[in-house]
Amino acid sequence: MARQQPIRDVDSAISAGASATLTYADIASMADAAEAVLRVQVKKASRLKPEQAPGLAPGMARLLVEARTQTVLSGPAMGETVRYLADVPLDAKGKVPKLSKAVMLLFARTVPGRPGEISLVDAGAQIAWSGETEMRTRAILTEMLSPDAAPRIKGVREVLFVPGNLIGEGETQVFLQTENNAPVSLSVVRRPGMERTWGVSLSEIVDQASRPPARDTLTWYRLACSLPATMPAGASLSGSAAQVRAAAEDYAFVIAQLGECSRSRPAVAR
Repeated sequence: MARQQPIRDVDSAISAGASATLTYADIASMADAAEAVLRVQVKKASRLKPEQAPGLAPGMARLLVEARTQTVLSGPAMGETVRYLADVPLDAKGKVPKLSKAVMLLFARTVPGRPGEISLVDAGAQIAWSGETEMRTRAILTEMLSPDAAPRIKGVREVLFVPGNLIGEGETQVFLQTENNAPVSLSVVRRPGMERTWGVSLSEIVDQASRPPARDTLTWYRLACSLPATMPAGASLSGSAAQVRAAAEDYAFVIAQLGECSRSRPAVAR
């Protein structure tokens, strides 16, 4: 079996297994890293010996799980049975929880050259199934598979503040670097006597009429969970010190408006 990346934080692993606590960012992070998302029913789970589970965190057990595929939410077709490794928290008595016949959602990658074996995107990416969790996961997958999906954000490319004709008027434009070089930009508009407004554009055109993304959507996730907390040094192309300061203030305004990227489990590395 392919070796899993262990979860080192026991509390995080416990939270990851409790589907009711999963945030949008939790599910999106796992879905973003997965080649396949599927619902399975556990047939058998065997605990590995300590020497077979390097890096296992205290209070956890590493299991070799055999499960029957019920449905594939996204990704390539799967066989009737799949096998994988998963880390699960021990119960209060130090026992492995009974998983036989349990229904799970898996976020996984295929293992080249090993039909029937999959590798979870991290050792806790076996989530207790519920109708609500599957519905939320399907909605996120639909967003990610859309041709208009917001691309993955790698960082801030450049920031420009353009002063207006009136005192207190101006616009900050933030151009982002994306994984596939698709255009993403932010626009913050200041008008005298009015609150600042901002929006995001997923096209080459920086539009003052653009709107902020709704929370718990893919575009929100890409921004809130990827952008640095403060404007990177040297990113501003504005001329004067006052313009650079205005650009930094507007960037901070966007970050505050996006809000926290709330998670109940560690983010998954892609």
